[in-house]
Amino acid sequence: MRKELQDKIFAAFPSLYCDKDLPMTETCMCWGIETGDGWFDLIYQLSQDIVNISKNVKALQVKEKFGELRFYFRGDDNKEIFEQVFDCVENATEKSLTICEKCGSTDEVTQTEGWIVTLCKTCKK
Repeated sequence: MRKELQDKIFAAFPSLYCDKDLPMTETCMCWGIETGDGWFDLIYQLSQDIVNISKNVKALQVKEKFGELRFYFRGDDNKEIFEQVFDCVENATEKSLTICEKCGSTDEVTQTEGWIVTLCKTCKK
């Protein structure tokens, strides 16, 4: 994700992304949000949903893997809160399969073969 988009997310949700400046020996967030720009809205909304549930949750890594959003987190020891956050992440992961990672389109989105990426028909060309 481009730095300016990533920085908007970091600025809007500082408690969730507080580890972003730590060294790689302590967090994978030091590499930033490792997805295409097309998932900006999805990740922004997921971040908002998580912070609305608990300000104690911390993002450990946000990336694309096998054409899906991967959002790893740690935080709230309350089982009910953890399950709510987990459900939000799971829903966003499912939704990522319907959104072009490159441009954000939801029109004719499929996964590529080989190196798996979720793209719309136009971006796939």
